[in-house]
Amino acid sequence: MNRSMKKAGLSLLGAAIILQSISMGASAAHQKQSGSPIYEKKIVNIAHRGASGYAPEHTIPAYQMGERMNGDYIEIDLQMTKDGRLIAMHDERVDRTTDGTGLVKDLTLAAIKKLDAGTWFNQKYPQLAKKEYEGIVVPTLEEVFRKFGREANYYIETKSPEVYPGMEEKLLKALKDNKMIDSRGKTKNVLIQSFSKESLLKIHELNPKLPLVQLFSYKNPAAISEKELQSIKGYAVGVGPNFNMVDRAYVKMVRNQGLQFHPYTVNERADMKKALEWGATGVFTNYPDLFNKVLREHKPNNAFNKKKE
Repeated sequence: MNRSMKKAGLSLLGAAIILQSISMGASAAHQKQSGSPIYEKKIVNIAHRGASGYAPEHTIPAYQMGERMNGDYIEIDLQMTKDGRLIAMHDERVDRTTDGTGLVKDLTLAAIKKLDAGTWFNQKYPQLAKKEYEGIVVPTLEEVFRKFGREANYYIETKSPEVYPGMEEKLLKALKDNKMIDSRGKTKNVLIQSFSKESLLKIHELNPKLPLVQLFSYKNPAAISEKELQSIKGYAVGVGPNFNMVDRAYVKMVRNQGLQFHPYTVNERADMKKALEWGATGVFTNYPDLFNKVLREHKPNNAFNKKKE
């Protein structure tokens, strides 16, 4: 009887160990799936203004094409209309990317919705022209969220925030209303960037849990100090400079501080390879399909990229 009890005990113990292993495995899988944001797990492919090398920038077709080309993020530049609506547009003026004229801040959303945001692309790039681009409209931030949903990743820039008082509050409200932020104020699928340190600090004050990226535009060879990087670490998770002005030493300084490095706008294969060799953790590109090809060819050869999955 003792032997039987002992065998039964061992069987129960074995079953318990198996169940525990299954539970731990499931837990680990769940953590891997729903834990860290994507930029912490892999080198990210940021579809710059959508796949803007192939379709009219900051339009639904450009964002859709970016997704089809397996871009990790939809990049959205924000401007704000006269009646306080956030729209996806790079410039403060509508002139370059629509058939209209004037400043966004002086136009209502209704007026902007009457503009043609695609024909200019067909005229400028006839080899890429499509009939369906004619007459497409400028999307609002809410429309982009509704179209692509909570499973997509968004890389959002506050453009010229000094021109648009209250832009940051409206952005955070839109994120909350569309459930891009959870009850604890955290997000897994949104990064917010700006050239304006003041705008990022304001967002950080409103919600210190949101991941921010400090943009830089260098007109001369880029330089950054340890003190500056330490300051950035106080409110942001990364930096995004123009790639044509940085060098390997700059990237190394950024990465040594544990910051993400997402340069813009990297459109040539040679530059993509160089960015990866230097330790970039992602790039903005008009050609997400090309960057994915380069990523597949890339063999990590430094300490930073070896840590990536």
